[in-house]
Amino acid sequence: MSHVSESRQKSHPIRIIEVGPRDGLQNESRPLSLKTKLDFINALSLTGLSEIEAGAFVSPTAVPQMQNSSAVFRQLTPSPGVIYSALVPNDRGLDEALVAGVQKIAVVTAASNSFTLHNIRANISESLTRVRSVVSRGKQGGLQIRAYISTVIDCPYEGRIHSSQVVAVLTQLLDLGVDEIALGETLGKASPNDIRLLLDAVCSKIGSHQLVLHLHDTYGMAVANALTAWEEYGIAAFDASAGGLGGCPYAPGASGNVATEDLVAAFKASGAVVHVDEKKVVKAAENLVKEIGHELSSKLSKVLSPRPALAPLGG
Repeated sequence: MSHVSESRQKSHPIRIIEVGPRDGLQNESRPLSLKTKLDFINALSLTGLSEIEAGAFVSPTAVPQMQNSSAVFRQLTPSPGVIYSALVPNDRGLDEALVAGVQKIAVVTAASNSFTLHNIRANISESLTRVRSVVSRGKQGGLQIRAYISTVIDCPYEGRIHSSQVVAVLTQLLDLGVDEIALGETLGKASPNDIRLLLDAVCSKIGSHQLVLHLHDTYGMAVANALTAWEEYGIAAFDASAGGLGGCPYAPGASGNVATEDLVAAFKASGAVVHVDEKKVVKAAENLVKEIGHELSSKLSKVLSPRPALAPLGG
């Protein structure tokens, strides 16, 4: 097991990658207008975040909520120092992303064949063939490239995933030249010990500076998992979604990503340096509530923006 000194922990600011506008919104059933998305992204741009995943260039039939991503990138108000990235699953998506002026792209695969077949209609080998083409062309276009590996702990179709399966996929992605790899805990079932077992295997193959953890919070352990990765392995980059929005259409029962504001508050309370204003994040997400038709799931949103209490019975 790796251990990181307290001084080293605190000298490296935590990097939060906001995935709400993509991973958070893609699972919302109500269609959201272009203006709603732009207002959300522009508000997030003023919170201190350094990167926002603002859309996805995917089939509008498969993911209707992302169908206006080109317009989002053309019309958002960029904030200095903020990277605006997009999910790009194939060459067609890359063509659209290049025209839209995207700065950074994310490709996607998984540690489970069954999940990739449901998610992108390809097995792992086929998905890596697609990734190879996108990475090569993206590099030629000067883009930064991250790769998602989904189902790094559990798969909804295959059950438990062995860390060797993750390492096998990760090694191939590194050989392709991706800049960073996001490990997706898709079902949100992992415990801190599961994270330790995964990182014990993975960190022997890749530097912690190239790793991002993408945690879901179905069982309420995402914050504990993130703190474990930071305190014990020096992982300092984490995906999160404002308000705890999200989920996965191909992982039945999985809830949203860990809430950005909850993660920021937990890291600050633990002594980490985080250049994100969690109160502004909550406000950005709160503005979506009427549009999405449900409350936010984050703990901090309930503390900072409590709803009026019900009148007591009996008047």
